[in-house]
Amino acid sequence: MTPQAIDRSTQWLGRAGLRPTRQRLALAGLLVGDGQDRHITAESLFAAAVDAGEKVSLATVYNTLRAFCDAGLIQEVMVDGAKSYFDTRVDDHPHFFWEDEGRLTDAPADRLKISGLPDAPEGVEIAKVDVVIRLRRKR
Repeated sequence: MTPQAIDRSTQWLGRAGLRPTRQRLALAGLLVGDGQDRHITAESLFAAAVDAGEKVSLATVYNTLRAFCDAGLIQEVMVDGAKSYFDTRVDDHPHFFWEDEGRLTDAPADRLKISGLPDAPEGVEIAKVDVVIRLRRKR
């Protein structure tokens, strides 16, 4: 990892009050080290870590992603009941899910309008509305 990536990753973890352990720094570097937003799965992050020579287990990747989510550094985007993606961009925005490729990308939000949401049941409030627009090639 470059000194710039280490610095960026350390600051990113520090903003959330997370201790910069070796494994957290390594995974943070892969996520935000170059300053670009990413949509990843635990499996793709694990593969990137292995390719980078990091000694980390898939369980550690899952646990670290959960800690990053809990700290507000990333958000989890559920594409279906069995597949989660993690997004380093944490503001509210829609996504495209490219079904043929199994890939998640940001979708433009400027034309999206959400209206007419149902009232939340008694005693709860709507915390967030996720928009995932599924795409597939025309046949």
